[in-house]
Amino acid sequence: MAEIYDSTAELAARPAERSAGALKQGPRPGSLPGMSGLDHVGLTVPDLEEATHFFVDVLGCEELYPLGPLRDDDGEWMQTHLNVDRSAVARIRVFRCGTNPVFEVFEFTAPERRTTPPRNSDVGGHHVALYVEDLDVAVSYLRARGVEVLGEPTASVGPHEGQRWVYFLAPWGAQFELVSYPHGRAWYLAQGRPDNRSGVEA
Repeated sequence: MAEIYDSTAELAARPAERSAGALKQGPRPGSLPGMSGLDHVGLTVPDLEEATHFFVDVLGCEELYPLGPLRDDDGEWMQTHLNVDRSAVARIRVFRCGTNPVFEVFEFTAPERRTTPPRNSDVGGHHVALYVEDLDVAVSYLRARGVEVLGEPTASVGPHEGQRWVYFLAPWGAQFELVSYPHGRAWYLAQGRPDNRSGVEA
């Protein structure tokens, strides 16, 4: 099935009145003071050992260091600071994939913990996109290692023309994506802006 192109979305993303110079200016009024970029992405998994195998042995990420365990048996620190049950205990490992993306991966022990990941259509649904140079090679690699890839790659249209993408699932059901645009994407090329190839995308 071809990706559906909505021209109104492109017009919203690329207003004719905004020049390339204006797009390159600094923070706009009302922006978060001092924000310079994405620092890390936090993920909660059911099994930290399984996640470590996936990130290191399948995706090829580097395990940097552990954190925790975090707990507060006598107070409410966990509830106040992490928005979890006060009795929760968290084990954490930090991974780097490629040059920039850092994943802070949590395994919690907590009462009434939900274990089913949300779908993209659910509130809280999300995915993590990884940039690869050759999408077809990467897809073949994942499938050879038993990773569930959702369908065949899709070629984008509109602002993302030049990109191909496909979703895949982590062993615990979290949604990941591979994206590739070795020659750039239409919107960025039209604006004369560098494209995002940091390796992680919202």
